[in-house]
Amino acid sequence: MNAVDLIVAKRDGGELSDEEINWFIDGVTSGSIPAEQAAALLMAIVWRGMAPRELATWTAAMIQSGQRLNLSGLGRPTVDKHSTGGVGDKVSLVLCPLVAACGAAVPQLSGRGLGHTGGTLDKMEAIAGWRATLSHDQFLAQLAEVGAVIAAATADLAPADRVMYALRDVTGTVASIPLIASSIMSKKIAEGTAGLVLDVKFGSGAFLPDPADGEELARTMVGLGRSHGVSTVALLTEMDQPLGLAAGNALEVSESVETLAGGGPADLVEVTLALAGEMVDVAGLDADPEAVLASGRAMDFWRKMVEAQDGDPRAPLPMAPEVDHWTAPASGHISRIDALAVGVAAWRLGAGRARKEDDVSAVAGVRLRRVHGDRVSAGEVIAELHTDDPSRLLAAHEALSSALSISDTAPEPRRLIASRIA
Repeated sequence: MNAVDLIVAKRDGGELSDEEINWFIDGVTSGSIPAEQAAALLMAIVWRGMAPRELATWTAAMIQSGQRLNLSGLGRPTVDKHSTGGVGDKVSLVLCPLVAACGAAVPQLSGRGLGHTGGTLDKMEAIAGWRATLSHDQFLAQLAEVGAVIAAATADLAPADRVMYALRDVTGTVASIPLIASSIMSKKIAEGTAGLVLDVKFGSGAFLPDPADGEELARTMVGLGRSHGVSTVALLTEMDQPLGLAAGNALEVSESVETLAGGGPADLVEVTLALAGEMVDVAGLDADPEAVLASGRAMDFWRKMVEAQDGDPRAPLPMAPEVDHWTAPASGHISRIDALAVGVAAWRLGAGRARKEDDVSAVAGVRLRRVHGDRVSAGEVIAELHTDDPSRLLAAHEALSSALSISDTAPEPRRLIASRIA
């Protein structure tokens, strides 16, 4: 075989055989297929798509490119959650200890933020001493002892995806449902969980703004999970407006701890409990996540989880030395705060990165004081802008210049959960 034949076949709308796919994934992993040829085939897939058989074989080959963890000996059911990302989406920080407190083992391998969407590992690293990197033995030991882990994926889990994701990031080939689905599911299946709940976002702040695209991605990933023996369910959730009040690393940790303590914004609590209910059901547990959250047991698991990774859950979170205000241009009811604009503002304040190798600020971000449905007066503060570099404030204000919609009448309540796909 040679890569040019595969590129031409897919370019012209053909289907790749199982042998060709396995050969290609093996070559990408070993480095025997040059980056330019791999990128060309990825672009052909973006344009031509993949048949269900191709995608199933592609995903299986990516899983088989590395190690698949065995979590069967933990003595409690395993279930994980994955979100396609959004603005203010700190659900994992609450959900992981909450579902562990319900009796499951939650092996959450997470990533870092890029652009306007935040990364779970970046948020957790705002906690003093906390470390993202664990060996397989440490990962398994913490799962057995605590029941909850949030950590970085190791290099030997789906290494083919690591190579291809880096190529997709710099060649404009990220936005492909087959490639997105196989990237997410290869890592989640390889981590060894028996159950998986997907939070697939749609709206302006989501990776796929169109709800129809989000539903297609959700159905594709659910099918891949089930075909590999992983009990998989997806919720399609709205990301037209930020989730919660905070977008930024330390700010989101603070809001997560507040939620674990029984408070937190209503929208964050609603989405978290919906996902927790699905996870408990997938795991076959007889538990009420709402009651567990109210009891304080989830906070106990949070502290154990953070301490197990050398973090200090009681240490004060870092605070920004510079805080500016974003104000309402007119009076009325807030009918929309655009999630993408808030995410870009947080990014420009220092909370996000333009390239994977960039550093992020733990203290930077946006904290909303008013949200959808609130009545405000002209000049009233809508949000705080937090940064450690005041030169970033102007660009953040520019990002927010058209983010706010104000109407004379109160808007309809947000519908956060659009559908369930199983």
